[in-house]
Amino acid sequence: MTDKNLIENAWENRELLSEVATRQAIEDTVAQLDAGTLRVAEPQGDDWVVNDWVKKAVILYFPLQKMETIEVGPLEFHDKIKLKTGYQEKGIRVVPHAIARYGAFVNRGVVMMPSYINIGAYVDSGTMVDTWATVGSCAQVGKDVHLSGGVGIGGVLEPVQAAPVIIEDGAFIGSRCILVEGVRVGKEAVLGANVTLTASSKIIDVTGSEPVTHTGYVPPRSVVIPGTYPKTFPAGTFQVPCALIIGTRKASTDKKTSLNDALRTHNVSV
Repeated sequence: MTDKNLIENAWENRELLSEVATRQAIEDTVAQLDAGTLRVAEPQGDDWVVNDWVKKAVILYFPLQKMETIEVGPLEFHDKIKLKTGYQEKGIRVVPHAIARYGAFVNRGVVMMPSYINIGAYVDSGTMVDTWATVGSCAQVGKDVHLSGGVGIGGVLEPVQAAPVIIEDGAFIGSRCILVEGVRVGKEAVLGANVTLTASSKIIDVTGSEPVTHTGYVPPRSVVIPGTYPKTFPAGTFQVPCALIIGTRKASTDKKTSLNDALRTHNVSV
């Protein structure tokens, strides 16, 4: 029986967690997440597919673990999940006090400033996870992404069929942005400081003669800033938050130059 079948069966019947084969399947799945050979979600053409059975394995992994004290120099932690290790051989720069949990994949060339990456997350090569940025459970972050200071990338374990937050290659996420509820940011998009996006947030493209509204998805190379729009309630009409697409980041083989041009052209705070 495959690991997937064992995990699906245990999801329906938790008594199976006492069986050696089931426990091994769960532990093997989390080990593959840690190594990056398995992902909670993966690209398929222009879309993404969620492997919900992998999320089930992460959830089932917790009751199998016991609380233990983890000592790192003078620091002490008390948790069920051990910390990720072996950064030198993996080619990852980790600045104190950056933490990644076991079961999160962090690829070669990633820089972790004091930050946090949770179990099930995937952070691809060349990405900067800046100071006090958090990457939640199962979030998917692409290559050469910049998560600026204080960015909050939400995690999602349940419902298991729900898509995680996905940040595609080359995106720039400005300071204190919050992205939750399976929001997807397209390749090379630029989000200015303090953009907050949920699954229901309006993302309004105001670059044309008529506004075009998206929800849950920032198109590739979009330049986005916080905005508001009027909404009527029983007590009156009030301004509620949204995000505004105010331009497009020009395609360029030199992404750093392209990013700087985008920021200067649109006067975006990051």
